[in-house]
Amino acid sequence: MEQTDILISGGGVAGLTAAAAFGAAGFSVVCVDPTPPVTAETDEGADLRTTALLQPARQVLQMAGLWTRLEPYAAPLQIMRIIDAGGAEPTPRLVKDFNAAEISDLPFGWNLPNWLLRREMVARLAELPSVSFRPGMATTGLLTRSSQAVVTLSDGTRIAARMVIAADGRGSTMREALGIGVRTIRYGQKALTFAVTHPVPHQNVSTEIHRSGGPFTLVPLPDRDGLPCSAVVWMETGPEVTRLHTLPQAEFQAAIDARSCGVLGPLTLATKRLVWPMIAQLAEGMVGERVALMAEAAHVVPPIGAQGLNMSLADLAALLDLAQSHDLGTEAMLAAYQRRRYLDVQTRVMGIDALNRASMVEMPMLRDMRAAALRGLYAMTPVRKTLMKAGLGAKAGAA
Repeated sequence: MEQTDILISGGGVAGLTAAAAFGAAGFSVVCVDPTPPVTAETDEGADLRTTALLQPARQVLQMAGLWTRLEPYAAPLQIMRIIDAGGAEPTPRLVKDFNAAEISDLPFGWNLPNWLLRREMVARLAELPSVSFRPGMATTGLLTRSSQAVVTLSDGTRIAARMVIAADGRGSTMREALGIGVRTIRYGQKALTFAVTHPVPHQNVSTEIHRSGGPFTLVPLPDRDGLPCSAVVWMETGPEVTRLHTLPQAEFQAAIDARSCGVLGPLTLATKRLVWPMIAQLAEGMVGERVALMAEAAHVVPPIGAQGLNMSLADLAALLDLAQSHDLGTEAMLAAYQRRRYLDVQTRVMGIDALNRASMVEMPMLRDMRAAALRGLYAMTPVRKTLMKAGLGAKAGAA
């Protein structure tokens, strides 16, 4: 039977980062995923979404030897702009800028395409002799005991690991094997994701426009073909997203121009439109015998405030830290991980749920209340700075 320190189930961005980080820390790692990663924008199945990596994520990526690979492609996010366009007409009636300079010498974060993240992470794993990445391989069985976990792969291989990291998504097979339940919140929403070019430079400002149905977010990307470029996440009701997704390009561009309130000028579609269902999900716990849940195996949130992957990398940071002070995969280590992460995860899932519901409101009176709340919170400088720091997730709990 093959032996390893860590078996990672899941080769998405979170799982690949975990493999690089633990490999760089000197652990032997096997990382498996049933679907080989698509690492070119034009290839079939490429994930054209983008991810905003917040300040604490940068520290994890540095430890993993990934940041020097990613930084040249990253667009800094210096200002988070919130626009309320919930009046009678779809025009900005309230604009508030949250500037990272108020709390830090660094930007809030950096935005990168998901396909590019995968490309650079796979290349990094190839540099690490202690890491074995096996795309096209799934985890099909799990047997745990106090001393180790034995994982069966789809080709029949059995691997004994001191610790299993379940990073295998919202339908995690490892979580199901442990019998850990989940609570799922369905919003009746979907998100359209795509990239656009525009005549007005974004100036490293991420813009979130609220009206109804969900936010319309423009996130900076590096220039594309000499033109300013942004990633878009447009959250709406399921039927409306279905309608928008099938519009001819000219009609779709007219729709995004209207919904963006023209803040960056006329938008030109630069990539395919992809559709993603929106849910929130929280596992009943983040550990089992010899197993730690992280990323979407443990928590799923709508794409508001760049929390999703950054929560996942906070999971990873906690595991890396605890692996230095505990015997790997032991009950004591995993109990400390549960204490350190679960309350923060619960709080963030509930907070993003509340923000998403506020962004969805249709009634004019409720839209007015949303705008008043934003105005009031922004006006109180200590509260504004506290909210910005909390959004970064920089404060870590103690084990």
